[in-house]
Amino acid sequence: MSVMERNLSELLNKPKATLAALRGARRMVLRRRDDEDLVLTTAARAEQDQEVMGATSRMFVEMMRTPEGRTLVLDVLPATFPWVRYLPAHDVREFSVELVDALGAATELDNTAAVAQLITEWRHTAEVHADPELYAALTTDSGEDDFGPVPEPGAAA
Repeated sequence: MSVMERNLSELLNKPKATLAALRGARRMVLRRRDDEDLVLTTAARAEQDQEVMGATSRMFVEMMRTPEGRTLVLDVLPATFPWVRYLPAHDVREFSVELVDALGAATELDNTAAVAQLITEWRHTAEVHADPELYAALTTDSGEDDFGPVPEPGAAA
């Protein structure tokens, strides 16, 4: 079993039994009623996961240094991210470069949040390209309906 689920209350009320159950799983999801769930794993398993992420990222970065590697990455993107089929070819190439760069940086920072954000942003871009009405609405010049500059987020209106 790779992932086990328990309620946080089980860990709090029966810590030895709950932690003993973790021995048979790579990680345990601790469900919480009023907050985000937690994931519990051992330090050794977390280190293994980080090592695999780092090795994979470094491999992709090195692959992108060669024309053959870039071609291979572009060939496998539709299988890995099926929504890239809706992106124009130049956007697929840009996504692949940004993804590999973000993976390399995430490994150095030990933080994958930027990679997840990048994937989310490109998925939303693909959603726009997949919907002709939405694409037209977002790319059509509104003509005289210019409402001026948009203020910076958080700036006083």
